[in-house]
Amino acid sequence: MGFLDWLRAANPRRASNHHLTSQYSFLFGPTSAGRTVTERSAMQMTAVYSCVRILAEAIAGLPLHVYRYKDGGGKEKAVDHGLYRLLHDEPNPEMTSFVFRETLMTHLLLWGNAFAQVVRNGLGEVIGLYPLQPNRMSVGRDLDTKSLYYEYQTSWDEPAGEYQTIRLTPNDVLHVPGLGFDGLVGYSPIAMARNAIGLAQATEDYGASFFANGAAPGGVLEHPGTIKDPSRVRESWQATFGGAKNGNKVAVLEEGMKYTPISVSPEQAQFLETRKFQLNEIARIFRIPPHMIGDLEKSSFSNIEQQSLEFVKYTLDPWVIRWEQAITKTLLSAREKQQLFVKFNVEGLLRGDYQSRMEGYAVARQNGWMSANDIRELENLDRIDQDDGGDLYLVNGNMLPLPMAGAYAATKQADAVEAKDEQLEEQPGENQVLRRRM
Repeated sequence: MGFLDWLRAANPRRASNHHLTSQYSFLFGPTSAGRTVTERSAMQMTAVYSCVRILAEAIAGLPLHVYRYKDGGGKEKAVDHGLYRLLHDEPNPEMTSFVFRETLMTHLLLWGNAFAQVVRNGLGEVIGLYPLQPNRMSVGRDLDTKSLYYEYQTSWDEPAGEYQTIRLTPNDVLHVPGLGFDGLVGYSPIAMARNAIGLAQATEDYGASFFANGAAPGGVLEHPGTIKDPSRVRESWQATFGGAKNGNKVAVLEEGMKYTPISVSPEQAQFLETRKFQLNEIARIFRIPPHMIGDLEKSSFSNIEQQSLEFVKYTLDPWVIRWEQAITKTLLSAREKQQLFVKFNVEGLLRGDYQSRMEGYAVARQNGWMSANDIRELENLDRIDQDDGGDLYLVNGNMLPLPMAGAYAATKQADAVEAKDEQLEEQPGENQVLRRRM
């Protein structure tokens, strides 16, 4: 069943219900700085765009695999499971896994929720995932059955080709909620921080206006007499000397006219400091290290690596867990949850520089808990053949194989000597003489 057929087959009937959807209309509108902030207008701020892009691309670029528990312990990739290809390669014929996750993560960062339609076959197996616009989705609870439901407003530009309301069950929607008050629906970070973003937009508008007027503040044209048509004089002045292109022109004042500036300078208004603070304020909203959006004032070679590791631990990890648990909850059946699990691989982001990695590998190799092939797999190198010792676990000292090391080897050697003695005792004649000589 395709996307269009699935939407038409859904039941659009609206029963008595109670809506749980977070409504942001009371949070939007004019801010304290006089700017109207929405999720889409906020993306025009370079700091917001940069933070959203960093997080969306980071989640989209992480390897995502479906694993199966092994009987003897450990795990293995479940490449034969249908969900593996959808999550790792392409969730639908129209987009790759990277684009799909990047789109949903962008929705999650701007609207606080990410929704995707789950298309299943007759056996209930997932065969497709399609992103849904979060601003067209509402979440409610049916008062009769007490179960959740999702209502999606389609439009003419979607495959359905018409405006209609589609009723969906939780089994039909992959929902990744952000931070919220009820545990069911997330709140928009943009709506919650609209005043901070509005102030950043206002300072940007002020700077654009300042340079559009030739980097010269506004002022007053004074005339000793009476001007018959002041509007014509003002428009003539603005046309001749206004704008950045006219900033270096020399003004000639006639009839005793005098120009007096009345606006404060950007320096007096601490314009640059305000802009820099608002950029850090936006980075704080998304928990992005300032150096990742271009602010290197407090970054150095000694701490920037640590900041990058903290970004993975404190910023990415919570989002990764939200994704993993939402996918497991919706896309795996109760029986599959006992055998399978979904996991993002963040190990590549946690690796240090080359020297630090080599020192860590040396410790692991010399203490016997990593083999040469274990290390080579982490470095994306080809495996060494087992016959050549690629899977041997060694210990420090003479780099002996683990069975020949320490007390274990001494015990084995004592057992071998005892067995040899017993063998010689059982053989008469020459062997007894040899035994006495030994």
